[in-house]
Formats: sequence, structure tokens, C-alpha cells
Amino acid sequence: MSGHTQNEITIAAPLELVWEITNDLENWPRLFSEYASVEILSREGRRTTFRLTMHPDENGTVWSWVSEREPDRDTRTVKARRVETGPFDHMDIHWRYEEVPGGTRMVWTQDFAMKPQAPVDDEWMTDNINRNSKVQMALIRDRIEKAAAERGATPGLTD
Repeated sequence: MSGHTQNEITIAAPLELVWEITNDLENWPRLFSEYASVEILSREGRRTTFRLTMHPDENGTVWSWVSEREPDRDTRTVKARRVETGPFDHMDIHWRYEEVPGGTRMVWTQDFAMKPQAPVDDEWMTDNINRNSKVQMALIRDRIEKAAAERGATPGLTD
């Protein structure tokens, strides 16, 4: 078995601003509530390899892993994957951005499988990712819409 999630949100901001803010990896600890730090390990062309470290969970455990991310501005997509997979057999993430009336639709698709010895199964992780993605996407939407208002950026117009 494997897990698959797809979550989306519409952000009332121009696509270029949404792209700029969500692809600024160094800013992720201020964009996502779950990340304590991001360490850039390497950059090769469009591909960035980086370490994400989360805030301690309810048990005090600090989770950290290495991922790589490759944005493609022309197709308005980003492909990412975990390099250090931890409890995952694999984790592949695809971000897609599209202009829609009133702003930008951002879609996250995650395909993964948990290792047999992982403390949770694919079904549990699917529910967890779906629940957490909605929280993080709403937070990101609110932060980007605030930035858009501060910059006077209107959806449908480039800033």
C-alpha cells in the first residue's frame, strides 16, 4: 500500500508573489508554523538540497530530514523529495501553481509509503498529512495575503 494526498488553497495574491514567497526556502521557518530551521546544504542549477528541522513534538522529539526541491517557473511547478527518508520508504511532493479568478491556486500532491518498521502506517500518515496541510496552507495564505496587501499587490497583476 502507499499514501497519496492532494490539498489546495486559493490565495488572494498574484502568482509571482505566491511563487516568490513559497519558494524562499530560507524564509520557511517564518512561513510554516512547524519548521524551526532550514539549512541549505547545496544548490545545483535549480535544485536545492536542504535540511528541515521541526519544532519539538508533544513528546519533545525533534524531527529533521534532508530534502531536495527543484522549482520550474516556466511550468509553475515544483518537484521535491526526501533524500533522508526517515520512517518513509519514499516521499515525493509536487507543488503546482495556477492563476485563477481572484488570485493563485496552490496545490500540494504527496505520494509516499511508510517503511514496515515505521511507528505509523500509510493510512495514519495520509490522515495526518491531509490535516496538517490544511492548517499550513491556511497559515501560508494568510501570511501571503498580508504581504500582498502591504505591497499593494492585486491578484491578476504582477508586482
